[in-house]
Amino acid sequence: MTNTALLIIDLQNDYFEDGAFPLWQAKQVKDQLVDVIKQATERGVLPIHIQHVADPSQGLAPFFNEGTEGVDIHTDILNAAPEAPVVVKHYADSFHQTNLEDVLKQHGIKKLLIAGMMTQNCVTHTAISEQAKEYDVAVLTDVSTTVSEMLHLIALNALAPRVKLLDAKQALLSLQSS
Repeated sequence: MTNTALLIIDLQNDYFEDGAFPLWQAKQVKDQLVDVIKQATERGVLPIHIQHVADPSQGLAPFFNEGTEGVDIHTDILNAAPEAPVVVKHYADSFHQTNLEDVLKQHGIKKLLIAGMMTQNCVTHTAISEQAKEYDVAVLTDVSTTVSEMLHLIALNALAPRVKLLDAKQALLSLQSS
């Protein structure tokens, strides 16, 4: 096992074609991410599913409501990492009021590879979280997505001075050399 975790953020049914809020290239990102998860786990990377569940105390949300099919992590993603821990969150930042930091410490994680949905929101907020400063953070640009290509690119540009931006192939190659 390496000291690296792959955070798989919000690959949930509501973001796909028949969901409540389909994203740009969601299926392509999901299909590529399934392969990345397999390759990463073969290299000893710990996959961690991050699942956003709308806070029911805030009333009915547009998506990710508890008890709906839309809140479920996509089956293909779960099947790619069936033993991976699942961290449930209610905010964009995957560290905020979750057990993510405990899971990372339990596994001796020092490096984070971040992939997933809503580049400008949950991916970004997790990557630049106050708690993420303890880790070597990289966002995987080609296995993350959002509403549109333009918004995805704007978010990546905003992240560039703060964290590493790698495509999945670069990240996997860097694991071989370390």
